[in-house]
Amino acid sequence: MRRTPALIIGGGPAGAATAILLAQAKLPHLLIERTATTGDALCGGFLSWRSLDSLTALDIDPDTLNRATLTTARLFVGGAVAEAALPRPARGVSRHRLDSVMMAQAIGQGATVERGADARAIEGGTVRLNDGSAISAAAIFLATGKRDLRGLARPPEAQQADPSLGLRVRLSASPTLHRLLDGAIELHLFDRGYVGINLQEDGSGNLCLAVHRSRLIEAGSPEALLRALAGESSALADRLAWRAPGSIDAVANVPYGWRMRRGSVGLFRLGDQAGVIPSLAGEGMGIAIASGIRAAQAYAQGGPDAAPGFQRRLARDLVRPLGVAGLIRAAAEHPRSARHLVALAKKAPIMIDIAARLTRIAHSPIDAPQPA
Repeated sequence: MRRTPALIIGGGPAGAATAILLAQAKLPHLLIERTATTGDALCGGFLSWRSLDSLTALDIDPDTLNRATLTTARLFVGGAVAEAALPRPARGVSRHRLDSVMMAQAIGQGATVERGADARAIEGGTVRLNDGSAISAAAIFLATGKRDLRGLARPPEAQQADPSLGLRVRLSASPTLHRLLDGAIELHLFDRGYVGINLQEDGSGNLCLAVHRSRLIEAGSPEALLRALAGESSALADRLAWRAPGSIDAVANVPYGWRMRRGSVGLFRLGDQAGVIPSLAGEGMGIAIASGIRAAQAYAQGGPDAAPGFQRRLARDLVRPLGVAGLIRAAAEHPRSARHLVALAKKAPIMIDIAARLTRIAHSPIDAPQPA
């Protein structure tokens, strides 16, 4: 059995942020990532101004992700639309680009990384891999996103009676699509779900749906759901007309609104393993990166014993963004209240600005972590 003082499980934004700071502090660690090469994860695609602040603090230039900025938010329901400026410019970026840039930064700082190492289960401080081997660590940073590991699955209260699923399709780059979406993040609201769309660094569109299982079952299939939504909204149909060939990516049973309120010595839960914000807030990547930064700093100052305090503080700071996003989601997923929501935003665009600000996680400036 191999041993390491600190083991990071997952090479996405949360895990990479942790590795960057541990490497800078010269703290021994190992990051394992189950994929041999960087893919394009379903979740993500939007980086808020707070996320960009955190990346800049990690010495990652946002221009390496996407030079184009997003400055406008639009809400659609039926034939109504409301529009307002974002508090500060954001960016659209594929997870492939974001994960690649962050992992390169971690390796460049001296992080120890193993790819193709798939963690399957955790027993105490021992992680068992798919090849039958095991790694023991005094501190484990769980950065597996929405994927649970056996032995550390999220508790039953994270499950919902009518859970949400995430679906994603890509929109092919074109002058027309660019004209429709240039500089904007869009939310299209429908019965028991919503669609988020923005342009990515290559000019293609990232179109993600969050939909309750009951609505998908009624539609019969993801393809049938997309056809139904296009029939309900001409604006959404205009965007779906540029759908790229390929299957629909999906992730099941997303526990929106859940957060881990308590921790245990030696276990740092990061990103979606710590709290899952409704995707309409556009702060999932912000929480992932911020949690990785905070966990690395806590570990550098207090070692494995710092994990419970880190988890409590993170849970506390997630109360407002998850709570506000949850209230907005509840209104957005019901046709009558969604129409009122868009009408209010159209009458008072400042409401979009306020909602955007209230759903951000607090940004923590980074001081170079020092070993305890």
